[in-house]
Amino acid sequence: MDMDMARDALVQEARELLSAMESALLQIETSGADSEAINAIFRAAHTIKGSAGLFAFNRIVSFTHIVESVLDRVRNGKLPIDGPMLSLLLNCGDYIAQLVDAIADRTEEIEPDETRRAGLEQQLNGLLGEIPSVAAAAETAPVEAVDDVLPEVVAADGVANDNWHLSLRFSPDVLRMGLDPLSFLQYLGNVGTIVNLHTLTEGVPALAELDPEQHYLGYELDLVSTADRASIDSVFDFIRDDATIHLLAPHAPIAEYRALLAEVAEPERVAELLAQGSLTADELAQALAPEGGGEEVTAVAQVLAVDSLLKAAVPTNRPGEEKRGYEQKFIKVEVSKLDQLIDLVGELVIAGAGASLIASKRKDSQFEEAVQSISELVEHIRDAALNLRMVPIGEVFQRFPRVVRDISLELGKEIELVVTGADTELDKSMVERLADPLMHIVRNAMDHGIEATEARIQAGKAAAGTLRLNAYHESGSIVIEVSDDGRGLNTARILAKAVERGLVAPEQILAEHEIFRLIFEPGFSTAEQITNLSGRGVGMDVVRKNIESLRGEVEILSTEGVGTTVRIRLPLTLAIIDGFQVMVHDAVFVIPLDLVIECIDLAGQDGHHDIVKLRGEPLPYLRLRDLFEMPRLEQGRESLVVVQFGQQRAGLVVDRLLGEFQAVIKPLGELFSRIKSISGSTILGDGKVALILDVPNLVHQAMVQQAVPHPGKAANGFASPQKSNG
Repeated sequence: MDMDMARDALVQEARELLSAMESALLQIETSGADSEAINAIFRAAHTIKGSAGLFAFNRIVSFTHIVESVLDRVRNGKLPIDGPMLSLLLNCGDYIAQLVDAIADRTEEIEPDETRRAGLEQQLNGLLGEIPSVAAAAETAPVEAVDDVLPEVVAADGVANDNWHLSLRFSPDVLRMGLDPLSFLQYLGNVGTIVNLHTLTEGVPALAELDPEQHYLGYELDLVSTADRASIDSVFDFIRDDATIHLLAPHAPIAEYRALLAEVAEPERVAELLAQGSLTADELAQALAPEGGGEEVTAVAQVLAVDSLLKAAVPTNRPGEEKRGYEQKFIKVEVSKLDQLIDLVGELVIAGAGASLIASKRKDSQFEEAVQSISELVEHIRDAALNLRMVPIGEVFQRFPRVVRDISLELGKEIELVVTGADTELDKSMVERLADPLMHIVRNAMDHGIEATEARIQAGKAAAGTLRLNAYHESGSIVIEVSDDGRGLNTARILAKAVERGLVAPEQILAEHEIFRLIFEPGFSTAEQITNLSGRGVGMDVVRKNIESLRGEVEILSTEGVGTTVRIRLPLTLAIIDGFQVMVHDAVFVIPLDLVIECIDLAGQDGHHDIVKLRGEPLPYLRLRDLFEMPRLEQGRESLVVVQFGQQRAGLVVDRLLGEFQAVIKPLGELFSRIKSISGSTILGDGKVALILDVPNLVHQAMVQQAVPHPGKAANGFASPQKSNG
């Protein structure tokens, strides 16, 4: 394996294990000590230590070993897992994460934080009651050291075999713990060459009783190697506690083989395998014989040896028996490869649209039918490719339990985190870019939103505040909400601050939602004092910029004294969408199909002054012809496309409806970045460029336009009925 790939795999695995370890610790803090959670924490530390040991990352190995020793005592009930213990283990996890980051940065030889490490080791060793830990020395001792105990026997009674012999029996639960015995056998290839590998299947039950997550096999093998015992033995540091390992050196004494046969569960089968290369018939006879055994034992050994050789020469597979490999449910793929796949699928979509256009012009029914079949397959490929990039938003949410815990302790507040909708999926690229905006919102909610315990009690609220993270799908978008049951926003205070800073004229009247949007202005803050968390007027403007860069929108709902909700609305993907083509003059525009409600003929509708009465309800609309300053329509009938974003609806007036279309989103570039009515572009089948409309912004423009008074406008918002100018 390429070492860079191995290093990257180790870093990724370690980060996942640290995340699982942190989640288990927080679960214990919330729900109390639980043996499964404690074992999960121990296994995470043990796995990280073992993986790092395989690559000789000794800084992680030595530190994680002390953590593992403490966890072992917790697991055995010798140490309580209380609040201080949880805080210590969480801090240890943070330091291990620093060591993992150093490996990722290729600086593992440099100590990232010597003072922090010394403090943590002192606390850990204090819990162990031993400085340094004696257990560390015991951990590195070889599993089998018979040749050290009986050195005189090695010289006098050594076997002729020049190879190392290994007898391996892994725990039945080893697969459930995420460990693969095959990987350890493969890694032995780094210290030598495996010969005479035999798999023992005697423990495999009948098919009806087989548990696919349980390990039943044993392994006997010979290894040709010039490495010493410590090097070979270190291969199994990772799995030592979950396996029985016998390591016999070249020319090991007969006594060691006798001890091996006495300890294994299948001595006859192991004896047969030893006769196939590890031991001669006479040596096997001596191994089978007790001290001072007779000739009858030698005869048995001879029979076993001959029988084993015969079995080795004849295939032993039973009729109908097939080898079954381990079926993996997940594979890891580089994000760049997925991006390349999406780009290629996008080009395929554009090419398919071009073929469909040619087919329609030729009026060849067979050609059209073939192109239609290809288009359907391309659509399925597109959906499958996009699904590969869809991941649960829980990847972002899972970091906040620790954040809420630490900040609540820092602020001296009781705050409970409630997470819902963590399995809601969205594009991987969005998940990565959501972390910072959500962090700003959560920190502000905890610092400014949720009151101190005394203030909550005086207000008649529960002593502990509640912070909620929620995600769900709505109208082709994903909605993420951060809610708190705190003091809410003070509109008078926000407005006064805005007037003070010159953002709003003193006589200007603003709606409530417009006042709330003022907090997204750069440098705006109503905090009375600056803290480590907030108060400097930075953060919320960054939130808005980051969300808008994802073609999303952020809004605030708040009731003073009750709480605040920050709602983020994002498209599901940034790559390929189902679009609806419309034409204005000679230009084609694309509207995201998920946001289209219906299309109607504008002629004859009851409406005026940019508002139409649709089934008794007022609907504001925009004429795209006027918006983009195109020539007026001399003749023909206009159509109204009704779109919805969130809870708001509006109409877009166009000249023609062209139908559905798969749109591959292309960025507009820096020159068009400030145009709010356009969110992107796409390439049509004939090679022309069509602009993708920014529906959220257009709906907002229509709502604002509706609020502007017009001369002659009736009290109900409609002029007296007259023929529409459409």
